[in-house]
Amino acid sequence: MTIGILKEQAPENRVAVLPESAAAFIKLNAQIAVEQGAGNNASTADADYTAAGAKILSRDEILSQSDIVISINGVEEADFGKLKNGAILVGQYLPLYNGAKMKTIAAKGITLFSMDMLPRTTRGQAMDVLSSQANLAGYKAVVLAATHYPKLFPMLMTAAGTITPAKVMIIGAGVAGLQAIATAKRLGAQVEAFDTRPAVKEECQSLGAKFIEVEGAADASKAGGYAVEQSAEFIARQKAKIHEHASKADIIITTAQIPGRKAPLLVEKTTVDAMKPGSVIVDLAASTGGNCELTKDREIVIYNGVKIIGNSNLASDTALDASKLYGKNLVNFLKLIINKEGGINLNWEDDLVKGTCITHGGNVTNEKVAAAN
Repeated sequence: MTIGILKEQAPENRVAVLPESAAAFIKLNAQIAVEQGAGNNASTADADYTAAGAKILSRDEILSQSDIVISINGVEEADFGKLKNGAILVGQYLPLYNGAKMKTIAAKGITLFSMDMLPRTTRGQAMDVLSSQANLAGYKAVVLAATHYPKLFPMLMTAAGTITPAKVMIIGAGVAGLQAIATAKRLGAQVEAFDTRPAVKEECQSLGAKFIEVEGAADASKAGGYAVEQSAEFIARQKAKIHEHASKADIIITTAQIPGRKAPLLVEKTTVDAMKPGSVIVDLAASTGGNCELTKDREIVIYNGVKIIGNSNLASDTALDASKLYGKNLVNFLKLIINKEGGINLNWEDDLVKGTCITHGGNVTNEKVAAAN
């Protein structure tokens, strides 16, 4: 069996598998083929892959010869016809947002595993690409904000006077948000955090943040670790509370998203109007509409002296570490569908295999994706 690793398209810097993970696949009795130049932007040369036992091939050769094709951002529709019959695709395909594409893939008889749909269970943690990448994005968001903020984060007492600490507000206390809290605290900022899930209060406080509470949130305990939609009454109270705190913040990091839906609008224009010039907003939900009303994806907007940075792919800026973690996630997942002889074994009784599979046998098999589209 051959596992093919594709080169990601610009502006993506990561690669799905580094040589160390390629070596792990080879130990599973698989042959590894890597597209020429796939690791260049992640500080990894073709020679590093060949030293690990992989072959370097062209993109068309990867597509036509591989039994499993691995990527981060997915194979483009133009390449579907080049795939080997019975090929399996593994990557992040965002199927809840791309229903038409999923139907096209199903119609071509392709089996697709979308890693962003992995059930968030204890057993799945070692395969959870969303968490591993969000962790890095949360760190990078604070570093990016510090770069653009015209003052320092920590309090400094000098002979020339005292510099007050930056006030940082984190909206959304998932993996990215929690890492952002920890990073901002390490840099010496005063940190507040907001999340609709009361259950994360203790985690935020343990990292040194003051938790902003809004009563009446919908129960998210059965949402598999994801956020859920809230009532109109709660949203009104939430907006008022966020405005109260955000208008006083120097830095805002927003991370709130709901799978398959437009990102919730949490920082309105009126709130940005109330912020001080020089303040910075980093919106990690930019690709799904943004948490800030003024966000533009992959752009920096300057409004009344406030910088709004829209970037949902900050993990790409830490390409080497991000690729390392992503690859390890994939090694752990593919062990579920590769048997000891290096063959493919799709065990539909395994909740992780079933939950991550989107298309198989000519059909869209994932119930959530089918229902959403």
